Amino acid sequence: MKAEEVLYFTQREEEFATLLMDIGIKRNVAKVLVYLANTDEATSREIERGTDLRQPEVSIAMRFLKEKKWINSRESKAESKGRPVKIYSLAKPINDIIDIIEKNKKKEVDNQLALIEKARGLIS
Repeated sequence: MKAEEVLYFTQREEEFATLLMDIGIKRNVAKVLVYLANTDEATSREIERGTDLRQPEVSIAMRFLKEKKWINSRESKAESKGRPVKIYSLAKPINDIIDIIEKNKKKEVDNQLALIEKARGLIS
């Protein structure tokens, strides 16, 4: 059997993931983002272990992150027979991703405020 080093969240990384969730990022996506922000690249199996998420949860998070173009993926031939292993990494620095999240949240707030103003206009 081959020895593997599995990365686990520190208290600081848990806090970071919790902040992302409080902002409105889904739990699975937040955990995967934090995990990838702290490693150069990782297989989905490493992500599963390090984030304590199940395989379907990781897959759903990866689909969301790919749609946003926040991650890159490549395939690596497995050591044994079978399917190639997908290896993931962030496509942009985590600070750039946070900036994108911030812009989207500001846009949401502006839209909500515009609706409030429209509602006020209907009252008068």
